[in-house]
Amino acid sequence: MITNETIELQTAANILKILGDKTRLAMVKIVSENECCVCEFVDLFDMSQPAVSQHLRKLRDSGIVKERRKGQWIYYSLNTSYPYYSFVLQIIKELPSQHYRIEELEAQGKRVTCCDE
Repeated sequence: MITNETIELQTAANILKILGDKTRLAMVKIVSENECCVCEFVDLFDMSQPAVSQHLRKLRDSGIVKERRKGQWIYYSLNTSYPYYSFVLQIIKELPSQHYRIEELEAQGKRVTCCDE
């Protein structure tokens, strides 16, 4: 994996550890393609809201994703200001698109139900 920046081994290991969880890796790929609300992740992964929030907290605390509040809802997206953003992009670019999951939510009418306020 070649990037324009040099990344320290420990930093790379920490990032890979966070992304080493299948759910978090899928979440990062999804938010690289679409901003998502917590409620959408609950439906996408068929997980409880507290479990989804735990994964998102780890991603947010590491700086990989950022959050935006709109009323009572929190939306997540890939943090383009993250110092190791290009490293994360190198990893997720090799993953298959997860956009089909968002399309399934839209088809079920769940894409905007909780988020329009």
